[in-house]
Amino acid sequence: MSNNELIHDLLYSGEIEIVGRMPWSSNATFLVNLTSEHGAGQAIYKPLRGERPLWDFEPGLHRREVAAYRLSEAMGFGVVPHTVLREGPVGEGSMQWFVEADHQEHYFTIFEKREDLHHQLRLMAVLDIVANNTDRKSGHCLLGYDERVWGIDHGLCFAAEFKLRTVIWEFGGESLPDESIAPLQRLLEGVPLEVAALLVDEEVLAIQERAEWLLQQGEFPIDESGRRYPWPLV
Repeated sequence: MSNNELIHDLLYSGEIEIVGRMPWSSNATFLVNLTSEHGAGQAIYKPLRGERPLWDFEPGLHRREVAAYRLSEAMGFGVVPHTVLREGPVGEGSMQWFVEADHQEHYFTIFEKREDLHHQLRLMAVLDIVANNTDRKSGHCLLGYDERVWGIDHGLCFAAEFKLRTVIWEFGGESLPDESIAPLQRLLEGVPLEVAALLVDEEVLAIQERAEWLLQQGEFPIDESGRRYPWPLV
């Protein structure tokens, strides 16, 4: 069994043991151990029952976590850890593979010190625009021990109304990465069913509208207002 197959097996059918609640999370977020006959690992479990009500998002942020992963995979970006929808100890939730990372690093430090990883940050920026991420904090970019940049915390994505809030603005005015063009064009033909099934119709349509807008611009946007940042920044 390959590592990817093991991760898939554990996330979908591994036995779940809650280790503890993650600190500084506004919603109930648990670190869990996963075990099966094939191996063991850890994941982040975000149950629906642990969500705080929001005025601008319907309950079900865990489904948006899964949709962000599926969209990243469909576009070929691979910047979101494997995330699935499943039943857990306190009900349905998202289960995301735990990234072994250097938690002293975040977007600002990665951008400053690791120019070799800027390309991954650009792909993440494209995904955030298409997914309408309203909460891309610096600390939501992890530098894994596998030397990959991973994006986490995508519960506040996919609103139909454009309200992007992100710390990733350094690429403003640059041309879009070449390998993002074909995936954006595919979205115009249709949003993958595995993504659309987790959202409402107007949110699916908005994905296509944002993809079309990006293609028309041909470059990363610039925040002329200076207000499209999340808080806190890290």
